Amino acid sequence: MSNLPISELTSRAREIFRLVVEGYISSGLPVGSKTLAGAGGLGLSAASIRSVLADLEQLGLLAAPHTSAGRMPTEQGLRLFVDGMMRAAEPTADERAAIERGMAQPGPIEHALVAASAVLSDLSACAGVVMVPRREPHLAQLSLVPLGPDRALAVLVGEDGAVENRIVPLPGLVPPGALVEASNYISAHLAGRTLAQAARAMRAEIASGRSALDAASRDLVERGLAVWSEDAARRPVLIVRGQANLLDEEALTDLERVRLLLDDLENKQSVAELLDLARKAESTRIFIGSENRLFALSGSAVIASPYRDREGRVIGVVGVIGPTRLNYARVVPMVDFTAQSLGKLIG
Repeated sequence: MSNLPISELTSRAREIFRLVVEGYISSGLPVGSKTLAGAGGLGLSAASIRSVLADLEQLGLLAAPHTSAGRMPTEQGLRLFVDGMMRAAEPTADERAAIERGMAQPGPIEHALVAASAVLSDLSACAGVVMVPRREPHLAQLSLVPLGPDRALAVLVGEDGAVENRIVPLPGLVPPGALVEASNYISAHLAGRTLAQAARAMRAEIASGRSALDAASRDLVERGLAVWSEDAARRPVLIVRGQANLLDEEALTDLERVRLLLDDLENKQSVAELLDLARKAESTRIFIGSENRLFALSGSAVIASPYRDREGRVIGVVGVIGPTRLNYARVVPMVDFTAQSLGKLIG
């Protein structure tokens, strides 16, 4: 955060600073004194404006690129603007409808998470990111359906009605009765439990000899558990959509920065660790440029908000990653609304 309170700026300096930041966010270009004087409303000459710009630059809030006489905000200046001057705008009715419609698709919860990252990416023109909830669903039933001599289809039904399928390899010829017996046995232990909880109970019962399963059915139970456990371990902790949005016309003038940013996004574990910092926040968090070492070189910004279940527990994080000049006033409420919508959906 900036060490300079906004109250220490004169009203004239605050207004000029605001116009420079908003002009830069809108155009991506430095803002000059002539532009500010021509905009009207300030009642100052270009010379007087240049004097204020120089003072703001001395404070570390603005910088003058060597190729331009105009000024643009520094990361410290952007932080001061976001914390002390930004006028957030609520998402429009169309934006709210697009977010809710995108996440209303039927299927596993991962579909809604992918949709959330994609719609945020589309609306913000940034990369949308969602951290997958760190929890396992409670399960209701598992059925093993024969597909051939060496394969079966495992159909898992969650208590929320979600259905997922996986292929289970079979050890040669398996009696049809063994598939039915294994399915009934697993389903009996799944009710109200996560897969991990059910697996522990089943394995303890089999090891103790209390299970009445024959050898073929015991093997099928182990194979079914192995497939689902391996699948859960491989599920991504982070979903990223819309990286192509980062390759806009302005970005093409700074290809090295974009390359660094895309490299950062490829390292999903590091991005997940950054988003994890937002899990402890009460509301949306904003990371600007070098405030976080991950995006220090690429000069990027992250807006992230935790989303919660109906009991108020944080179960994941949703956000966007883009250039530091993104429209914070518009995107912050959009991310916050998406987080609230995800919480209602997952509840």
